[in-house]
Amino acid sequence: MKKIIYNKFFISFFVFIGIVSCTDLDETTYSELSKSNFYNNKLEIIQATLRPFTHMQAWLAFTGQNGYYYHNELSADQVAWPQKGRHAYDNGDHIRQHYHTWTTEESRLLNTWSLMWTGLGYVNAAIEDIQSVDPEAAGITQEELESFIAESKVLRAYHYMKIMDLWGNVPIVTQVGMPENPETQNREEVFAFVEKELLENVEKLQPLSPQLLGRVSKAVGYAMLSELYLNAQVWSGEARWADCVEYSNKVINGDGGALAGSMMLDQDPLGPYNNTNENSPENIFQFPFSRQNDFGYSWASFYMGFSNMRDALNVTYSGNNAFVVIPSAFDAYQESDIRKQEWFLFGPQYEYGTTVPILGTEEYRGQPLVYVNNIRRNTEGQTGEGSMTDGEENSGARFHKYRSGTQDDENYLENDFVIYRLTEMYFNKAEALMRQNGGVATSEAVELINESKSRYFTEEDWPTEMYTAASLTLDELLAERGREFIFEGKRRTDLIRFGKFTTGSWWDKIPDSDDHVTIYPIPYRQVQTNPNLEQNPGY
Repeated sequence: MKKIIYNKFFISFFVFIGIVSCTDLDETTYSELSKSNFYNNKLEIIQATLRPFTHMQAWLAFTGQNGYYYHNELSADQVAWPQKGRHAYDNGDHIRQHYHTWTTEESRLLNTWSLMWTGLGYVNAAIEDIQSVDPEAAGITQEELESFIAESKVLRAYHYMKIMDLWGNVPIVTQVGMPENPETQNREEVFAFVEKELLENVEKLQPLSPQLLGRVSKAVGYAMLSELYLNAQVWSGEARWADCVEYSNKVINGDGGALAGSMMLDQDPLGPYNNTNENSPENIFQFPFSRQNDFGYSWASFYMGFSNMRDALNVTYSGNNAFVVIPSAFDAYQESDIRKQEWFLFGPQYEYGTTVPILGTEEYRGQPLVYVNNIRRNTEGQTGEGSMTDGEENSGARFHKYRSGTQDDENYLENDFVIYRLTEMYFNKAEALMRQNGGVATSEAVELINESKSRYFTEEDWPTEMYTAASLTLDELLAERGREFIFEGKRRTDLIRFGKFTTGSWWDKIPDSDDHVTIYPIPYRQVQTNPNLEQNPGY
């Protein structure tokens, strides 16, 4: 499998790291590896290039509770982590995320800062090391060496783009440990740095191919530029819609980044996410996981119910009954929408392949477990959709977009985490075209969104669901974007770009008093440690 090849690189590098980090001066040294004697061949250079990817899963994918994904989803209008009876109060962390009342002393935000900047340090270290390699001695060409360096620089730009998204005004550091206390740069300067890094390096990247699964190909670089320019007005103060269209087109048309016609929208609604999703024709950039190589993808802690749900799905994992779908987000789907039928767990739950009810373990202990579209205690006479402190074990529809397969499936838990897929380029281009046209949909924008949406409706239902230039407003585009990319860690960024993050109200969230919460505070401990860091306005 492609991902097995990828993880062999990871495993080899973990061995290398283990050797060089476990040195004891009182013990006999049997092997020494350092920068001076490690980069001997192409494989070792690839291992160094891939090292930062092993850290990305800690802050990017939803396998932890402190990363970019946590903050970009729980602060938005689709997913929440409410208290459920005696569970999940967690010092009010998730409640403050939903209400936008976070402070400079959030422990999860501090952990996210540390994770993301540590990841950036890994990339900087790789760049420094690989730049010093003699290509002839390593048995590679100068062009190959430059491609490896470019790959790491584009990955560094991606780290900075996500750091800039969360915190706005941050230092720009390109060398490990230098300077000791870097100064804050404003968001416009960070944007310019990211743009420069991408433009200077994207054409040096390799074309998208199965051999580059999980690595930074030319198509990935184009997708990053598409995202950068889509958010340019927020991040730099200047709209760049034409540039967004240009780089979205490069991915869509396969210009130098993929063989023309090799990428297309996946007609299977689960294809981009299932346990063989490395074969999906629409996935551009994904984080490869493999249970078979002891690096399996686990979303259990966030999205799965307690141990009783193992029997419902015939799996070996369970979760802590954390994330739920906000009622209004679930209601945003038509009943005829295949996404509503396939991407959520809802209603009565049964043992796999039977009609035997799954029983509750908390508030509904011994009773059939039925997921309902509200988050409130089942108290006599109570109405409404509840609140962040009002949940129970059956509250809200649940995540079912990524499917691990059953435990007897040969590809069980082999799912990769998707970062970019072709559908996003369709949406980016359509939005940019509409904004260039005064917010009015062009025929091309309508065609792009309809091509995506039509996959989820029968021929009988489609005539009443398809968009026209009149019905595809910017507000409707945001709504459809939410339906398409739910659970993919993009919603906060989208709401900010559409001006809805602070002005909107949803479920248990009221509008904010001002816009300072569109960027997070620099963690207090970091400001205290580095006197050159400037706290963001409003905190």
